[in-house]
Parts: sequence; C-alpha cells; structure tokens
Amino acid sequence: MTDAKVLRRRLLLCTFGLGTNMGTKRVADGTAAIEGMEADTEAALRRTRRLFVNRDNLHAAIPTVVNKTLEVRHVSLWGPGTACASDSRKFGSWSANFMTEWHQRYGGAGIMVYWHVERKNVCIYSQVRSTTDSEVASMIEGLLRHLTSAEIDRQYTDTHGASIVGFAFSHLLDFKLLPRLKNIGSARLYRPGLAEGEAWPQLEGVLSGKTHRLGIDRQPVRPDDQVRDGATAGHRRGPSDAAPLHPRRPQTPHRAIEELGRVIRTVFISVLVPSEPVRQVRARHE
Repeated sequence: MTDAKVLRRRLLLCTFGLGTNMGTKRVADGTAAIEGMEADTEAALRRTRRLFVNRDNLHAAIPTVVNKTLEVRHVSLWGPGTACASDSRKFGSWSANFMTEWHQRYGGAGIMVYWHVERKNVCIYSQVRSTTDSEVASMIEGLLRHLTSAEIDRQYTDTHGASIVGFAFSHLLDFKLLPRLKNIGSARLYRPGLAEGEAWPQLEGVLSGKTHRLGIDRQPVRPDDQVRDGATAGHRRGPSDAAPLHPRRPQTPHRAIEELGRVIRTVFISVLVPSEPVRQVRARHE
C-alpha cells in the first residue's frame, strides 16, 4: 500500500509531466537531481499514471477543480461567474492519426477542440469535434454538460457559433446568446406581424421578412423535452452530427424554432447591439 503523501506527490509529478509535455522520464530524472527531495523512479511514476490518470478520473477531477476555483475567488474582483465565452481551435496532427481531418476553413490536417471559458480564466468544458460539426451545437452542448457549479446566463461566441436556431435554443434554455456578428452590416430584421410592414417605411432597407406567430402557436417547443433532447441528440448518436440544430432538417417543431429564432435575433440586433455597455462587456470576454 502506497502512502497517501507519496501518492499525492507522484500524482502531482505525473500531472506536471503531462501539462508541460516533459514526459515521465524527464520528470523522474528531475526529482533525482533536486537535493533534499525524495526521488521517484520512472517505473513508479508510470505505474501511478496508469492506475490513476485515466479518462474517467480526469473527467471527475475537472469539475472539482473548477468548482473550488469559483468558490475561493473574490466575487468583487472576478464577478459572480455567470458569463462564458466559447470558440473552437484547430490543432495540427499527423495525417496518420485516426482522428485527423482536413479543415477547409483553416487548412491543413488536424483536430478541432471547442472550449468554454468563463471570464478568460477557467475552462469549464472542452470537447473534441469533427471539422464539419456545427459550432452552434457544440456551444449548446457545452452549456448543458459542463457539470460545474457555474450558472451561465450569458454566452459569448463568434459568428460561427450563432444562428437563427441557436438564438431560439438559447432563449428556451434561459440564457442570453451574445455573439460577435461579422456580417452585422448586412443583417436583416423581421417584422413582428403579417400586415404591419407599412408602419416603418424608413426601415425598408433593413427589413427582410415577417415572423409568423401562427407557426409558434401551432407547434410549441418546450425546453423540458424537445429542446434539451434535441440539443444533445447529436452527442448520443455520435460527435459528427446534431440533427435538430441543422437548419435544413425537417423536424416537427422546426418551424416554431425558426420563427422564434428570428424574433430573438431581431431583438438582439435592434436593442442589444446599439447598447454601449453590452459592447464593452463583449469586448472584455473576447
């Protein structure tokens, strides 16, 4: 039976070797070179890593570390921890790797990792995604599956993480989607009725269509079943698709979701974007 103090030290050394990419052998050689520190052999560190540093233990440790970080930090300095920013990043990898894919937008072979970071400091969720996955689905999945004590009510993302369907899902799941839209200059607003377009003749240049509340009333969407199940259905089938979030899949409540998404996006563009405090907060999270 290994002593708890020795096991804790070996776990820290294994984590240090993984985090710095130094490797187990160099970390073991370093402990032997430090005067006054008990040396750990490479075989001992490899055995500790094999027994304790595995996928399940790491998944259980990450929420614990994040929760403790949110618990001890000063709220007046760091905020209450209710805002989160998410984005994807491409990591290059060898073409012989089974997970490697060619990314058309970034170019080159690699994998995509989607991050959820709270106030630029604490990563509450990360996931390896296919290069063809919807970033909207990845964004919502991270908010539903992060398993930490952070109660996210605002989600910041880029243009690829926002869509009409994404605005609808975020509203039904009770958090604000605050994207940075690079095509904001060409964005179009939707009229709130069937015969009210004549009331704003000076806005004809930015008005595109009409929202049909009839579609929302006839096909109501409830966040307790369709929305939560739909947002995570792609994860249960596999990481490569999330059908209910795809804008062209013929789902039963899809018409209601699209109509609601147009309403929420119109409110966001016309009310939140011109607000200077909202723009300043978005800039701090990016």
